[in-house]
Amino acid sequence: MNAGPLTPRALMSLLANGAKAMDVVEAALELGVLDALESAELTVAEMGARLGLVPGRLYKALDCLESLGLVRGRSAGDDPLLTRYAGVPGLKEAALAVAGPGALERDRDRYPWRVLHGRLPEVLRGTLSIPASDFGWPPDETQLAGFERSMAAGLGPFVETFRSHAPRLFGASSFRLLDVGGGDGTLAAALLASSPGLRADVFNLPAAEPLVHRTARDSGQEDRLGFVGGDFLTGPLPRGYDGMSLVRVLHDWPVSTARTLLEKAHRALEPGGLIMISEEFRTPERLAGQFFWSYFLIGVDACHSRLYDVDHYTRLLSETGFAEITVLPGPVELILAVCDKETGAATNDRGMDGE
Repeated sequence: MNAGPLTPRALMSLLANGAKAMDVVEAALELGVLDALESAELTVAEMGARLGLVPGRLYKALDCLESLGLVRGRSAGDDPLLTRYAGVPGLKEAALAVAGPGALERDRDRYPWRVLHGRLPEVLRGTLSIPASDFGWPPDETQLAGFERSMAAGLGPFVETFRSHAPRLFGASSFRLLDVGGGDGTLAAALLASSPGLRADVFNLPAAEPLVHRTARDSGQEDRLGFVGGDFLTGPLPRGYDGMSLVRVLHDWPVSTARTLLEKAHRALEPGGLIMISEEFRTPERLAGQFFWSYFLIGVDACHSRLYDVDHYTRLLSETGFAEITVLPGPVELILAVCDKETGAATNDRGMDGE
């Protein structure tokens, strides 16, 4: 198989048949084809016999998967049933993430994207938008629980990254963390479970308080997971914390707003305090994973939502008075920086939030 990138014409053909492509992937997942492809390179005949599938039909389904770049075929003569197939690394994991029972795409599908579908020319001309009653930004009290549930569903890679660096981040015998825009507390609760010296508060809109209390109760962290209500757009960030985390927060706002929020964090932290930023930093794969939100939010002007490179955030941190900036590896990168009051004095002495 040609492993090069798809030509525009090939990609357009696949896009035109997207629903059919997903049907093939879902069937292959359900029937065990993806498990078989991960276990070994098999001929169509071997796979059909193992799974109880009709070989003369199976090779056509495998051709569909090969056209998507998900499997590799190796012919052995004229008989298609002797063609050997193997899945590309990570195939089943990817299929489960997109088409499995708890897939993010299934959660996203409940949002009112159909308001836009087939009417994008109107949307792009500015004559049609997603009604705020369907999806407001920030979400109103009636929408917040569903939105935070969606955000929590995608936190797995972020939890893994933070946990892998927990000794460096929270290694002190006592560390107080403020998770700014921390949703329903899912990330904070996961970190508390693996860091005995950590205490965490979620800073979010007041309507999120019952969601965080429920997470604290369900995770058995009621004594260590708290809530602070507020709006980082209109007021200061609370003081008294050893570090602050901003996870999938900054990309939803214009750069000017992100900069102001970092300035507020700098003023609230003591010298030596840590700030931690983690996002789906911009790569081709992550941009593809963001497709739903990029599409849906075309109709929501209040939500900026754009993935940025790591360098974008390291520059913002440097400009707002943070030093010792380090990019830590993981399923998603984590940017760690230290509050340097001397460096940030000129940048941050603006009184922008009334402190």
